[in-house]
Amino acid sequence: MKTRAAVAVQAGRPLEILDVDLEGPKAGEVMVEIKATGICHTDDFTLSGADPEGLFPAILGHEGAGIVVEVGAGVTSVRPGDHVIPLYTPECRECAACLSRKTNLCTAIRSTQGQGLMPDGTSRFSLDGQKLHHYMGCSTFSNFTVLPEIAVAKINPDAAFDKVCYIGCGVTTGVGAVINTAKVEIGATAIVFGLGGIGLNVIQGLRLAGADMIIGVDLNPAKQAWGERFGMTHFVNPSEVGGELVPYLVNLTKRGNDTFGGADYTFDCTGNTNVMRQALEASHRGWGKSVVIGVAGAGQEISTRPFQLVTGRTWMGTAFGGARGRTDVPKIVDWYMSGKIEIDPMITHLLRLEDINRGFELMRSGESIRSVVVY
Repeated sequence: MKTRAAVAVQAGRPLEILDVDLEGPKAGEVMVEIKATGICHTDDFTLSGADPEGLFPAILGHEGAGIVVEVGAGVTSVRPGDHVIPLYTPECRECAACLSRKTNLCTAIRSTQGQGLMPDGTSRFSLDGQKLHHYMGCSTFSNFTVLPEIAVAKINPDAAFDKVCYIGCGVTTGVGAVINTAKVEIGATAIVFGLGGIGLNVIQGLRLAGADMIIGVDLNPAKQAWGERFGMTHFVNPSEVGGELVPYLVNLTKRGNDTFGGADYTFDCTGNTNVMRQALEASHRGWGKSVVIGVAGAGQEISTRPFQLVTGRTWMGTAFGGARGRTDVPKIVDWYMSGKIEIDPMITHLLRLEDINRGFELMRSGESIRSVVVY
């Protein structure tokens, strides 16, 4: 069949809107009509050429929501008509990682997914007979896509596609980093570096967890109002500090007879390795946890003095907020439906597929929190 898609022909070039061929689902696979998809920094990271796993030509997009239209042989967990969110982090519930209950990083299809292929080693997408790569196992920049059954989460059919698509990455990554990875407790102090789409969801995750002091750090003064909208209690613009940022933050977080200062939890949402170091060193001596969420470019490394770790700080990383996709994503959709978390204010722009490149421009300029393409 034919499907309309935004194709990444090569790194550094705008996406091209084309009619491409899509083969139907094979055994254990599902075809989904994508109704809405968010435009995420990770898509731009790959499109820029900085992603070491980036493959071209490809159909990008990994933050979507839609309706199952066809299933392959052996599929039992979803059926045509079900509303679903594609999962770039699948949940097979059978591999060693899933069974360990210690990680959400399912390994069932990792090798082929990293090659831009379906589990059988082939692609369902093509253009004029030439293979197009899948992206993060999702390819939601296509009106129709095919995914493994283990990479779709069945959700509440009453949820609006143009809102809950954001749960396919940004919301779950931010909120999950707080709840699943850091396990923030009531009354904690926290610092969030970078108040984009992920950072704002970290903030609302901290509010949900009952954190007491929530400090947002961003160079863009316009982000202060956004942070406060979702629960931030203090805003710091590094350009206005007038000195070194880390000592300033450490002093800001001192409470009572605490002579050391530093936050109980810090979160890097920037992908900047220098900021990752600042986040670690702004966490509290003895027990501070610093969570790396942002993705750095190929070949970049993080560093700090061993003293920072020897004195009790913990450097952590998280992918998809530690969420188990098929289990947790439906719950997060329900949180949204019950008003426990907010999404609507973050969807700042709704676009047609033909305008998808404008969505990337809005993201790069900081004008949007999340642009969503509606099919």
